[in-house]
Amino acid sequence: MKKQRKVVVVTGGSGRIGSALAEDLLKQGYKVLIGDINENKLIKIKKKLKSRNIEIFSGDLTIKKNIDSFISFGLKKFRKIDSVVCCSYPISKEWGTRFEDLKENFVKEDLYKQLGATIIFCQRIMKYFLKKKKGNLILISSVQGVQTPKFEHYSNLEMNSPIEYSAIKSGIISISKYLSKYYRNRNIRVNCVSPGGIKDKQPDLFVKRYRKSCNLKGLLDGKDISKLILFLISEKSQYINGQNLIIDDGWTL
Repeated sequence: MKKQRKVVVVTGGSGRIGSALAEDLLKQGYKVLIGDINENKLIKIKKKLKSRNIEIFSGDLTIKKNIDSFISFGLKKFRKIDSVVCCSYPISKEWGTRFEDLKENFVKEDLYKQLGATIIFCQRIMKYFLKKKKGNLILISSVQGVQTPKFEHYSNLEMNSPIEYSAIKSGIISISKYLSKYYRNRNIRVNCVSPGGIKDKQPDLFVKRYRKSCNLKGLLDGKDISKLILFLISEKSQYINGQNLIIDDGWTL
């Protein structure tokens, strides 16, 4: 009897981590559903990957009804979901504002979209995992969730690490640990990955400063993070549960 391919759902599928992960999952023989609000990017990714084992879903996954539609779409296409990786990174139009200039409405928007909506997404997918009596959920945090920013890296540059980002990413780690224990003995795993900085056309001076805080490479790319996520999806990590795995080339040391 032919072994059935496992199905992995990825939110934020058009992002740097999500798109790299989708490509690697297909190479490993998984079936993949990627969701994102950017339909054009999703279409381009699907065309690039040229596989019958990938499906795309366009929608705002910070909204409960869209989350339910996303999950239903995956089940309709693949009949099951084995693992979910949450790579979404929705931001307000004033994301990155200096602490002194923050506005209440944008803080509320970012805290809900990145943290509150993650809780709601987890609620909806857990409903399915409980019915299936098995599941694997991986959330994406950041090294900024475990350590304060290295503010000297941003000195005299038009960029900063928002205080909301640190608060949100700390919260993501807490959500992972909470859900892991909340669903103990239910055959459901919940883990978190905290990457260091990812390459994204940062100024050369920032890249140079960042590299000095690392051991070998400095800023990482999506493929670096994908390798760790693939491990957490696999049976090799069967008894890793409720953990926050840091991949940062020594940045936090």
